Amino acid sequence: MKFACLAAIGLAALGASATFGMAQPGGGVPEKQLEIVQSLTNQKASPVPSASALTAYLLVYFKDETHSLHIAVSRDGYSFTDVNGGKPVLEGRDIAEQKGIRDPHIMRGPDGAFYLSMTDLHIYAQREGLRETEWERPKETHGWGNNRSLIFMKSRDLIHWTHAIVPVDNLFPETSRLGAAWAPETLYDPKTRKLMVYYTTRDGAGTEHIVYSYADDAFTTLTQPPRPLFTYPKANVGSIDGDITRVGKKYRLFYVAHEKPGHLRQAVSDRIDGGYRFDPKPVDPETVGTEAPNLWRRAGTNTYVLMYDVFGARPNNMGFSETSDFKHFRNLGRFNDPGSPMKATNFAGPKHGAVMPITPGEAARLERHFAGG
Repeated sequence: MKFACLAAIGLAALGASATFGMAQPGGGVPEKQLEIVQSLTNQKASPVPSASALTAYLLVYFKDETHSLHIAVSRDGYSFTDVNGGKPVLEGRDIAEQKGIRDPHIMRGPDGAFYLSMTDLHIYAQREGLRETEWERPKETHGWGNNRSLIFMKSRDLIHWTHAIVPVDNLFPETSRLGAAWAPETLYDPKTRKLMVYYTTRDGAGTEHIVYSYADDAFTTLTQPPRPLFTYPKANVGSIDGDITRVGKKYRLFYVAHEKPGHLRQAVSDRIDGGYRFDPKPVDPETVGTEAPNLWRRAGTNTYVLMYDVFGARPNNMGFSETSDFKHFRNLGRFNDPGSPMKATNFAGPKHGAVMPITPGEAARLERHFAGG
């Protein structure tokens, strides 16, 4: 198979638009969800808002308990409220080959559209009766958490989305031995004028590293074999969960090093597709395990927030640090910690999230949709 497919959910049989969701207890109307559409041809392209208009924030995340997509919004970058009361906005069982998603990332392209990418993986599928085996393929040959596919979605209004399951192992001869495809992120490459998709992978059960490719305009597949983006300089030490942000003329890559202790590190390059210089200094303040770094800027300032999944915490939580020089990182604590300015008003246990600036109007549109207005 050389193309991304929608066969896993039978979208064509559902008509032009479908709202996915689990039925409420006792039957009845499914809970409110985002809407999957076959194309965006009926949606008007919106211009990219000016930087001064982007004063609100959108957080995508998932939970281990649901393996589904969740969305929260904020007007100030400190207090976040889930738009669906802490319930999924898309059920992983409806959109993923493995009946679960992880590691959502969202960005706005130069065309004004929104691009959402996720890992197609359910790590508890056997326990929940969704798979007979622990993993899709044997752990001995393909490693822990092995999967084959990524999920790509595109929207112009944050409500209606196209959907594609991208079977990375079948796209190219170079990916036929793929052991994992995790944590995809998307970034516009001004040199190629294409959307670069980068993600964590490994060959069989080998060492994890970060690679990149490019997506087609419809955001349904990858168009060329992946190339190395960053490999940890120490043999047999993996690097995962890459997050790249252009700051000035530099590209800053934050990632997880599988050292002991591991935690987050950064590497800097003059170009988007490689040349990232290794810096051994850890950047997060946590004393327990962290992963999934995500960098975002506070509106109207030169201050950046580094958010990360503190998976070593009990219960799981998001941690935050601020920086303006990328040398000194001020610990803001975790969501709802005593003394922390970071608040999650109506949800708990978020994992592997990403924040994107949006307008207050876009935040209100999402809130109205899930309020039924």
